[in-house]
Amino acid sequence: MKKLFFGILTTIIISCNKSRPVNYTLFTGTIKNANSENLIIKNSSNEVVREIKISDTGTFSDTIFNTNGYYKFSDGKESSSMFLKDDYNLHLNMDAKEFDESIIYAGKGSDVNNFLAQKFLIKERTGTTPELYSLDEVAYLAKMNEQKSTLEKSLANLPPDFVEQEKTNIKYEYISHVISYQPAHGYFTKNKDFKVSESFPNVLKDLDLNNEKHYELFDTYKGIVGNYFSSSAREKAEKENISFEAAALQLIKESKSKVIGNNLLADLSRQVSVRNPNAEELYNGIMKLSSDKALKEKLTEKFNKIQKLTRGKTSPVFANYENNAGGTTSLTDLRGKYVYIDIWATWCQPCKAEIPFLKEVEKKYHDKNIEFVSISIDAEKDHSIWKQMIKDKQLTGVQLMADNNWNSKFITDYGVQGIPHFILIDPSGNIVNSYAPRPSDKKLIELFDELKI
Repeated sequence: MKKLFFGILTTIIISCNKSRPVNYTLFTGTIKNANSENLIIKNSSNEVVREIKISDTGTFSDTIFNTNGYYKFSDGKESSSMFLKDDYNLHLNMDAKEFDESIIYAGKGSDVNNFLAQKFLIKERTGTTPELYSLDEVAYLAKMNEQKSTLEKSLANLPPDFVEQEKTNIKYEYISHVISYQPAHGYFTKNKDFKVSESFPNVLKDLDLNNEKHYELFDTYKGIVGNYFSSSAREKAEKENISFEAAALQLIKESKSKVIGNNLLADLSRQVSVRNPNAEELYNGIMKLSSDKALKEKLTEKFNKIQKLTRGKTSPVFANYENNAGGTTSLTDLRGKYVYIDIWATWCQPCKAEIPFLKEVEKKYHDKNIEFVSISIDAEKDHSIWKQMIKDKQLTGVQLMADNNWNSKFITDYGVQGIPHFILIDPSGNIVNSYAPRPSDKKLIELFDELKI
């Protein structure tokens, strides 16, 4: 009886002492000359899964839960690929001044991650983008085949499960490069009519474009599917004389994969904007086809906002913005004239590139029924820079500063997400165009002529 009791007790003790399965990667390291205070970890869907604080001495330590696949870490503007798996204990040593060249991993999982670090350098040695795509077909394919072979040989002695997955990844990267050759070669050689020869490999011929597992796992495969879908939609639109949006929606409706279809609809939803004349058609199609409740709620909110920004609707207003000439100015002060608004900032190079063109347009219409208003969304700390640039560049028109940079109500009401952004409002305070042509675009003068300004 005692033997039986102690046997049961021993079993209980052994059971209680068994470790639970580890569901995280332990990630530590030391970064010399770090570019940022935080290390950002993103998954294959480009979602941030962890922000890791880097100490003053360059060290960091954290856990990343439920890992199994490709990730990316970034230190400021630099980034690198990683492969993480639960139970990895990974240590990174790196000098951010020599980012890719200096990456060395130690610990469990270091073998596959050192391969990924070397993979970037192997691809870099193949040549820079302009050089590579400027090669003729034969030379280009030779380079790409050599790179693919070198990468596959470098997988020797790595864990079998990783090797199988990475071979698939290398294949998709190869396909992505090859299908990019024709447009890229035409662009870099300035030969817009360039077409590949009939002997050029058709790498998409037998490719399954409905593989949901690969779509979620490999960024490059997702890109291949997206590019194929876009080119197919353009071809269909041209052939059937319908809009790109209508063609795209029809193709998604015929998709064999709900996961891929929903993702493509999410990508298309970005084109529901005031700039798109087919925004309503696209919105209605996405709402009908998508099963993503969160996307549909967000898109409806966006669409309702867009509806308020169409031609003829009352414009959002700004009040008491600081005027460089003295005092403040509100949009209502300008009633009775057309108002062409330039939303810009002193740090924005494309904004500054428009200044000479804006000056020319202002000069041409200085005695017409129109006011030219530039609204800076610079931060308060750059107030003096704004004042100095107005002086240095001899900026004309009405020069205003928004009351809360990007977060100013007028800016958010117009849904401004990038600058420069131009708006045209009529003498009654109604919207003519909430995304008006730039001064450098001849369509602006055509619009002014249409309105008989």
